[in-house]
Amino acid sequence: MNSTDIPFCPADFTQQLLAWYGKSGRDLPWRNTRDPYRIWLSEIMLQQTTVTAVIGYYQRFLKKIPTVEALAASPLEEVIDLWAGLGYYSRARNLHAAAKMVVQQHQGQFPDDAESLQQLPGVGRSTAGAISSLAFDRSAPILDGNVRRVLCRLFALQEPPRSTGADKQLWQWSEQLTPVDQVHDYTQAIMDLGAIICLPRKPLCDQCPVLELCQAHKLGIEQTLPLKAKTKKIPTRSEVALLINHHDRYLVRRRIATGFLGGMWEFPTIHLAADEDPMKKLSILLSDFSLNGAAEPVGNIQHIYSHFRLKSYAFRKKVEDFPQVSAGDNHWFSVDELKSIALHGAHKKVLQMLTGA
Repeated sequence: MNSTDIPFCPADFTQQLLAWYGKSGRDLPWRNTRDPYRIWLSEIMLQQTTVTAVIGYYQRFLKKIPTVEALAASPLEEVIDLWAGLGYYSRARNLHAAAKMVVQQHQGQFPDDAESLQQLPGVGRSTAGAISSLAFDRSAPILDGNVRRVLCRLFALQEPPRSTGADKQLWQWSEQLTPVDQVHDYTQAIMDLGAIICLPRKPLCDQCPVLELCQAHKLGIEQTLPLKAKTKKIPTRSEVALLINHHDRYLVRRRIATGFLGGMWEFPTIHLAADEDPMKKLSILLSDFSLNGAAEPVGNIQHIYSHFRLKSYAFRKKVEDFPQVSAGDNHWFSVDELKSIALHGAHKKVLQMLTGA
């Protein structure tokens, strides 16, 4: 099916969707505002994260940093620490960089069109469309995960939705369906349709307001769509992690602000090649801190990031007197404190293994 042969009137889709949204739309903290800062913040937090997980973070973030000017003036480390536990920390770094751009280049005023919004770090086409429509009532298409799934079923698209051809086609359909009027409500409505009704598994078709328009339902293939892409094999990287324990506190260091996992906390580590002995690399790591003797094995963990799997061999070393590492980016934290800071995912698992919780 091509974009030129939509099998129903887009106005019918909009009318039925908005009628349902008026009765069944979600009541969310960022819904009762047209403040572009709050809408932008929510959209960034919601990237690859569920609404349930975001709500508390969103409210705490705004309480601490209520404006784009306050965000631009905040240290990056504070922003990352507020983000602790939400994951995908590049979003926090982009958020901080974008706030600086809004303040420095736009005098603290967010652009109102999707094209200009896409110039901000971390704002892609769909996020820009959402901000433009929700904050400024500008007609702009969106294609987040929920909308992508809705359109795959609505038009019975039998290609993996992230493939190049499917992506182009879905954007064309999204553009054609997005109305000029009531675009604020339409944008929220189509996102809600995917979140509440057109679920990834077992869609609630009997409750769908546009069921009669859904081509996948007519063909009886709504349960098999969207099609899954072939899983790519991801490489494994290995490291040795050293948990230095001093009077019930552990040494961690903050990674540099740029690059992968930038600004996050971690235990001291050393890279381990595939054919290397973890014990030999442990000796090197211990010597980096002028430590001698054996370290106690804690265990091994694996953690999957977006493009690789990290295997960490963790060891604990208790020390009595170790003041020389308290400067710079090295800090001592208790177990409770470690649970509250932005420790990256693999080392959160190390901490859980250490504490048994």
